[in-house]
Order: sequence, then structure tokens, then C-alpha cells
Amino acid sequence: MNDARSNRRSFLTGSLAAGALLGLRLPHAQALGAVAAAGEIGDFKLSLAEWSLHKALFAGKISNLDFPKLAREQYGIGGAEFVNQFFKDKAHDSEYLKDLKTRANDHGVTCVLIMIDGEGDMSAPDKDERSRAVENHKKWVDAAAALGCHSIRINTGEHYSPSDVGAVAEACAALNEYGALHKIGVICENHGGPSSDPNALIALMKAVNSPNFGTLPDFGNFPKTDGKYAIDIYDAIERMMPYAKGVSAKSYDFDEKGNETTLDFARIMKIVTKAGYHGFVGIEYEGGRLSEPEGIKATKKLLESLRGS
Repeated sequence: MNDARSNRRSFLTGSLAAGALLGLRLPHAQALGAVAAAGEIGDFKLSLAEWSLHKALFAGKISNLDFPKLAREQYGIGGAEFVNQFFKDKAHDSEYLKDLKTRANDHGVTCVLIMIDGEGDMSAPDKDERSRAVENHKKWVDAAAALGCHSIRINTGEHYSPSDVGAVAEACAALNEYGALHKIGVICENHGGPSSDPNALIALMKAVNSPNFGTLPDFGNFPKTDGKYAIDIYDAIERMMPYAKGVSAKSYDFDEKGNETTLDFARIMKIVTKAGYHGFVGIEYEGGRLSEPEGIKATKKLLESLRGS
């Protein structure tokens, strides 16, 4: 993994130039079920993003193979969102993947997706570099298919803008074609750089224009200036949701009532419901005050209190 991604979920800094509002949206969410009544938070499933345990994983206290069991037995969560960093050399290790899948099945855990980092810049100015990035990602499509995941999450790169998505769209379309062939979605998270500008990410969605290609809206990965979000994050999430194939419930800290201190979870989950989304909502705790287990449990408790409210 390169230095730019050494802390995959670091706070995003700086501001992004505001682009023109892009209005047309693809109806990816429409097939997920009827939209709940106005203001109501509908049903959803919970998954656990492996990055929530990155400190323990990097310290060697737990392994990737332990993750499904921990998700179920320690947290009561039935979906696992893997991070390729924690089994980077196992993408084509059929015995390892079979073991991981068996462990997930044994604990009644669904393998939801794999988050991919460190496999190249899909928007690199050099076409050969983009092509290498596409090829590097294909092995993770294969791994996702072996595990029974529905998608891989990719990083879209650093070299595009709302008005310049041609190169990155070409690369993403090539990878998406391979993903569709294996029935694996290719999804893009707001994850720093241009991807955290909703204008740029939606422009990319429109350019690829495939039902197999979508977004993974992350609640917190938006640019900040002086510690405050530099854009309207609720508007950004709402605009990303029509393309969503997953949702990442980022959390940092909680008050005495159990509410997240930097994000209005109730408001966001209303937006999620309004889009007709009832799939997995991935818990991704990244705070420093609470321990990883405490943060995961606090996030789960908050989400469960909102379900159906």
C-alpha cells in the first residue's frame, strides 16, 4: 500500500471547489423496495467494516480469518466488509478464500464486499498506468466472487474533476465490465481527493452509466476546513444515494445520550430510507477516545435505535 493511503480512513482536510449541481440520477436504488413514508427511517441490515478493527489487526492481535467470528460473536453483526490490506497476498489463494468463506458460513455471516486499496490510480494521466490499475483490481473481483460478496469498493484516483472524467471513466468501465461478467459490482466511495466532491463522483457515475457501477456513500469522508465540513454533507449524501450499492456509517465519537457528536445519524438515515435503500449499512468506527470494541458497539446501538423510528 502506498504512503498516500497509509491511513486509509484519515480525516480529510482542505476544501474542494464547488461544481455545478448535476441533476440527472440513475435509478439504481429503485429496485431495492418501496420508499418509506416521509421522515420515517426504514429497515436495513448491519454489517461491520473491517477497518473498525484496524488497530488490532495491524498489531497482530487478531487476523483477517478471525473477522467473521468476531463480527458475529462479539458484536452480533451478520455482515462482514473486508479490507484487502489484511489479506493482500491471498486474492488468488483458493484454499485461504475457501477457509475464510467457510468460517463466515459457520457463523452465519454474509461476506458483503471487499474494500480495495493500494492497487493503482484508476485516473492516472498515463494510459498504461491506468490499464495496470485495472488489471491489479481484477484479482479482487475474483476473490469477491469466491467469497460470495456483492461488490468490491475501489479508489477512483487523484486525477479527475467534475468536468474531466473521461480517462477515469474509461478505466472504471473496463473494470466494471469484468466485474459484471463475474456478477460483482464495482462501487466508489467518497474517499478523499476528487471522490469526496459529489460533483466529480456523480459525473463519473453518469459517464460509466452502468447498473453494475455505483457508490458507497460514507457519512464522514468529506473535506474539512478548520475542523468543519467544507460542503453540505447531507446534500452530498442525498445526491450519492440513487447510485448506492452500500452505505458506510462512519463514526468518531458519541455524547452521553449515545448520539454521534459530529454527524446527525437520524438525518442521514432518513436520507438513506428516502432513496429506497434497505441493504447493508456498514459500521465503520474511526474514533480515538473510545476503544475499537466500544466504538463499534456504540455505533451499532445508535443505528439500531433509529431503525423504524
